[in-house]
Order: sequence, then C-alpha cells, then structure tokens
Amino acid sequence: MFNFKESILSTLAVHHIGSQVENEGVKIGKNTVSIDDDLRLLLKNYFLKPFKETGLYTLSHSSDLSLNELFSYATAIFDDPDALYLQSINIAKHLYESSQHPMIKSGELYAVYFDECVIDDEVTDAVGIFKSENKDTYLKVYPQNDGYEIAQEEGININKLDKGCLIFNTEKDHGYKVAIVDSTNKGGEEAKYWRDDFIGAKPREDNFYHTHNYLQLCKDFAKEGFEEATRVDQIDLVKTSVNYFKEKETFNVREFEEEVMQAPEVIEKFQEFKTQYAENNDVKLYDEFEVSAPAVKQGNKFTKSVIKLDKNFHLYVHGNRKNIERGFDEERQQYYYMLFFENES
Repeated sequence: MFNFKESILSTLAVHHIGSQVENEGVKIGKNTVSIDDDLRLLLKNYFLKPFKETGLYTLSHSSDLSLNELFSYATAIFDDPDALYLQSINIAKHLYESSQHPMIKSGELYAVYFDECVIDDEVTDAVGIFKSENKDTYLKVYPQNDGYEIAQEEGININKLDKGCLIFNTEKDHGYKVAIVDSTNKGGEEAKYWRDDFIGAKPREDNFYHTHNYLQLCKDFAKEGFEEATRVDQIDLVKTSVNYFKEKETFNVREFEEEVMQAPEVIEKFQEFKTQYAENNDVKLYDEFEVSAPAVKQGNKFTKSVIKLDKNFHLYVHGNRKNIERGFDEERQQYYYMLFFENES
C-alpha cells in the first residue's frame, strides 16, 4: 500500500500548540526550518515509518467537502507547494481550536511537504501533519576535565510518533486519500479530536474497509448474536470466518453464509444481526468485494482463542472443534471440557 523509500522531505514548518485549558494559544514559527541531509533522513523516518497497511480515510464534511478546513489548506498547498508555511499557520490555529478537551496535551505541530510518495502503486506528493505530545528523559554523557559528567535532558523519542496524518494528492474530488496515526489517547472523548474534530475524516470505502467490517461483524455476532452457543462454538465460528477470508480472493455473502454459518437457523440469525449491526455502527456491508489481505492479517491478529475457566485454567482452542466436548457433572455440580488428542508434548 505505502512505499516511502524514494520519498523526499522537501519543506518543514514547526509551530507550538498550547493547552486550551491553560489558554496558552499558538506559538508560530517565523519561517520554515532549514535542515541538513542527515536530519532530513532522520525526520523522514520519524514521520513516515509508523504508517502501516491499515485502512485509509478521506476528508469529509456533513454539508460540503470544501468546508473541511484541512481539505482547503491541503488543496492550497498542492496547488502551490511554496504556500506550505502560510497554510501551516492556518493548520496550527485550526488544531488549537479543535483541542478543546481538557485532557489534550500541548505539543509541537509539524507541517511537511513530501515528494515522490507511492500509494497503491501511484506516485504522488503528500502533505504531512504531525504532532508530538510526549517527552522522554534522556541521559547525556560528556567529557569534563579528566572524567565524565552526566546530565538529563528532555526530548522527543524519534521512535514514537504520537499523532500523524498524511494527505495524498490523489482522488481530490472524493476528499483525497488520507492515512492516520494516533498512538496516544486510544479511548475516551479526547481520542476523537485528532481524526474527527481536527482532520474531519471518514473511512474510505475500499476493499480493506469492506473486509474489516465483515470480520468485525463475525466477531460481534459470535459473541452477541450467538449467545446460546458454547464458548468453543463461538471461537470456532470466528476462526472459520477468518479462514474463509484467508482462502478467498473475493467475498460473496451467499457463499460465505453457506460455508461458514451452514445451518439455516444460524444463517437467519446472522442476517438479522447483520442488519442491526450496520445500522448501529453506521457502516455499509456489501454482498461482494475483493478480499483485502492486510485487513485479514490485522483481523486475525486480534482474534481471541482462549477460554478462561474460573481462575484455574486457560484453554487455548486452535482448531478441530470435534475434538472438544463440553458437559456438566451432576455429582460435582460443575461444567467440564473433554479433549481428544493423539500426541502430547
């Protein structure tokens, strides 16, 4: 999906975004930052390395795309890359106004212009917007007289990008292709400001989007819509669903229901749950699409296959549902699992 090997960091502007709670305002850098080749490479890696093959977004607005602030600022920059500094001031002010939650930290804003980025096999330019919020403590060892001294300094960890946004100069009429990183504030209201309030992004309805939604639907159905089933059956349903996506290049909902859900009563429950799921989560579930391998890989990573039995045992289920039986012991008044196997190690 992404290839930044030949990308060039051509222009960089830095500003400081203060805390709204403390009424700190925005401190504007006087001009773009001059950097040498070594620092240019280091910053390129810092900004771009965190972006992985996950779902893309598009810039959006409830009434008119042109009213999305970042869409207007990015368009002005793409039309004239020399305008990055002036537009970065607008971006800084917009970020400050979007940072109203009291838990949002102050930090540095970086506006960057990149040449020669590759996304989905297309070479294009990109506007990068990044924010560093967290500082780490570092030790500095330096010679002093005949020995050494040690001092502590605060700085930014170049291996931990807090927040990032890449707007690629492609599909302008649809709100551009946008990639987002947010490694802090993963929960709660303060987590929404970067993607929703500042960027104004919505998921791009591509094959990754469709595949991801169906995998999440299957996981939720196994947990919430298939409650009468045993935990083993629930895990088996999720694993069978994931395996379907692993093995197929294209998704067809009728084929999926027949191969995975199989029983008519389960298919009926799944269809009812799917309708409610789409409405509750405001997502579109298509009947046919090409399967996205990165989405399957990501979804499989978070598939749980552990059954916790009281506080005594953890049962890991990796497959072959027929080799596990669940029952109830009348004498002990306790449930049990019976496992069948050929080899022990």
